[in-house]
Amino acid sequence: MTTLADPLTFDHGPDWCNRVALAPLTNTQSHADGTLSDEEYLWLEARGRGGFGLVMTCATYVVPAGQAWAGQLGIASDAHLPGLTRLARGLRATGARSAVQLHHGGRRADPALSGRPNQCPWNDPDKNAVAMTTAEVEESVASFVAAAVRAEEAGFDGVEVHGAHGYLVGQFLDGRHNQRADQYGGSLENRARMLMEILEGIRSATGPALQLGLRLTPEGFGITVPEGREVARQVLDSGLLDYLDMSLWNVFMEPRGAGHEGLLIEHFTDLPRGGTRLGVAGKILSATDAAWCLDKGADFVSVGMGAIVHHDFAQQAIADAAFASKAQPVTREHLAAESVSPTFIEYLDAGWAGFIA
Repeated sequence: MTTLADPLTFDHGPDWCNRVALAPLTNTQSHADGTLSDEEYLWLEARGRGGFGLVMTCATYVVPAGQAWAGQLGIASDAHLPGLTRLARGLRATGARSAVQLHHGGRRADPALSGRPNQCPWNDPDKNAVAMTTAEVEESVASFVAAAVRAEEAGFDGVEVHGAHGYLVGQFLDGRHNQRADQYGGSLENRARMLMEILEGIRSATGPALQLGLRLTPEGFGITVPEGREVARQVLDSGLLDYLDMSLWNVFMEPRGAGHEGLLIEHFTDLPRGGTRLGVAGKILSATDAAWCLDKGADFVSVGMGAIVHHDFAQQAIADAAFASKAQPVTREHLAAESVSPTFIEYLDAGWAGFIA
């Protein structure tokens, strides 16, 4: 039987010492220019010391036009390299593996930060977004690849492409709206083309020691369960990925769309995956929750909320099968003791109702 303490091996890069990963979490702690702050460094380094097998950054913008919020980490230019290199070295010193999540906000970017209209597969005046030209799509693919090369240069063990939650890559997968007339719209094959070109480009441009992951949404944002399953099947079968990270919102939930039996997680854990690892995320708040996901067929779990409340969630969950995250709301004093900065606390207080006492 697989346990949380078991190491995890990959076709590329180093083993993880266990099956618990830190989910990529928005924290708004970076400097205005996207460079790493001491607050963000300490938040992530503490999770490395807390026993997570993988520590991943927040969604990190690959071009300035893709920045989605103030205080977002950047990997868009060599100006970001010194901070990223410091972070990679600090995480390696804790014994954790490290990864940068590569991100472009698309129609969900903030034009006030970029100073230009948002980029999107289609025209969306409500989001101040204009349809990208074919050349701009190709340039965006190249920006993800360049960011992965930069992460490798900084010393990270891997990168994860953010294809979930309705950001740019996920917008191209949106069957409701992406009816472009070029090779990037219409059929699912065309809508998935940008994603596949990003994965192929990163794998070609980086060395065998860099792990490549992908985060996907299984349902929602214009993606149906059958199409979400088909995209997952394709990437698992491609041989390009080391792991697929499914963001399930809640690992115990059923599909929202009618006509789909069972739990949402069950629509993905049964897919053939070869040597590619499958992770799941969504309201994993205890050792019991995490073990249940492994029993369902996941190879690892990504923990978000529990990792904010406990910098050592991984360590405690591995040591104690009865461990559960502290009940909410939690105090500011508790979060400060867990290396959550005042900036991060204010973000949580504004956006996560009932999280902070």
